[in-house]
Amino acid sequence: MSPRNAEAGAGEQRIRSLAVANQTRTARAALKNELATGRAQIEDVLTDPPPCAATAKVSDLLLAIRGVGPKRASRVLARCQIPYAKRAADLSERQRVALIALL
Repeated sequence: MSPRNAEAGAGEQRIRSLAVANQTRTARAALKNELATGRAQIEDVLTDPPPCAATAKVSDLLLAIRGVGPKRASRVLARCQIPYAKRAADLSERQRVALIALL
């Protein structure tokens, strides 16, 4: 493979990666909007996170809920012993159950 072809392949891969990232961000924004309007329940999202929410921070998902601000989100996460930067897919079963029980 010539260097020019390798560069072209890397460029195409980068473009595909950017497209996937944009789709994920768009889907995550739609999910946050559904959480804010009440069309989606945080319990459902935490129990079985959709692909777009798997990499989202739990704190960001909580902040999308109407009536939950930074202080309440921090308090809830601390009470459940969940780091502020923890991602939804990385929650242990104990953390998930404790968080759902508090909400």
